[in-house]
Amino acid sequence: MARPPTLDLALLGLAVVAVSTSAPLIRGAEAPSLAVAFWRNALALPVLAALAVAGARGRRELRRLRGREGRLAALSGLFLAAHFGTWVPSLSFTSVASSVALVATQPAWAALVARWRGEHVPRAAWLGIATAMAGTVLLTGIDLSISARALVGDLLAVAGGALAAAYVTVGAEVRRTVSTAVYALACYAVAGAVLLVVCAAGGQALAGYDATTWWLLVGLVVGPQLLGHTLVNRVLRTTSPMVVSVAILFEIVGSALLAWVFFDEVPPLSAVPAALLIAGGVVLVVRAEPAEPSVAGAPAME
Repeated sequence: MARPPTLDLALLGLAVVAVSTSAPLIRGAEAPSLAVAFWRNALALPVLAALAVAGARGRRELRRLRGREGRLAALSGLFLAAHFGTWVPSLSFTSVASSVALVATQPAWAALVARWRGEHVPRAAWLGIATAMAGTVLLTGIDLSISARALVGDLLAVAGGALAAAYVTVGAEVRRTVSTAVYALACYAVAGAVLLVVCAAGGQALAGYDATTWWLLVGLVVGPQLLGHTLVNRVLRTTSPMVVSVAILFEIVGSALLAWVFFDEVPPLSAVPAALLIAGGVVLVVRAEPAEPSVAGAPAME
């Protein structure tokens, strides 16, 4: 991919702001975490369906989504559901600091997937990824507990990072030929269906919440899901999964600032240097992208 246009970088920044509201909203909701993940996917479907069928192009894409693009969109939805299904439970086994720091390995996994697909990852990109991840660890810390339970949680968090990288990588492939609304509709529908099965199997309550929780769920749909994840899917057509994965690390800084505003949790002094490190990492990765698209391109994912 070529270096992303300024507009898409601005949209990616808006997406990061939107997903930064996810943790505070989830914290306030009196509902099981995976049930929250289900509802944030399921409640977005009517909006996306309306957008998808509003134009002739969207209707044509929906009719032909049974082929390769449909399979890849479904695979992306599976990766998204698996990301929620591994990272959220990791918080019950290991410390929040370790879970957040380890799921933040997403950019490294995105780069490794790119190399596996035959793409060239410049040294500056690796340096940018390492710089941004150092900023994440500086902000969150990492609590290495020597216990079987903590190890399970740490492995789940690492798996969550890898699955998030797979989600955006497959999404970038689908977005080459499929519009944002149609792709997001298919992806979220699969993710919601999988999470519904997981919640049913685990006995997680999907209803019976108070009015405040339902309004917080609506906020999750409008902000992190429709404005956040969907804008990420929008920019994947021009922006590499590596750039997206590194930029998403700003969510940790944004969540800390929102926790300060709404929960009076003063962020640590490391927040400023951590934000600078993450910003520097994003700049390095963006500048490492070629100014013009590669002629050869990457092999298509099947």
